[in-house]
Amino acid sequence: MSKENLYLCMGSACHQMGVYEVLPKLQALMSEYNIDQKIELKGSFCLETCSSGIVMKFRDLHFINISPQNIEDKFLKEILPAIENNN
Repeated sequence: MSKENLYLCMGSACHQMGVYEVLPKLQALMSEYNIDQKIELKGSFCLETCSSGIVMKFRDLHFINISPQNIEDKFLKEILPAIENNN
């Protein structure tokens, strides 16, 4: 079964907002909740919502205003449920 993609914006605005601090936390959360078996985390070019903080995309869902401080909360409340509901 091929993995679905979860995109993390790596554009310059997100880079300045700390996306490289978000990345290892996100990878650890994906591993901890065993979704790295079915979801592939991929870097994305600009997702064109630069004013909304760091952005992630899964299918047609966008998760916005992500920061190194709130990634765990966003992951548990928004990202993980969206992924689990789609399987």
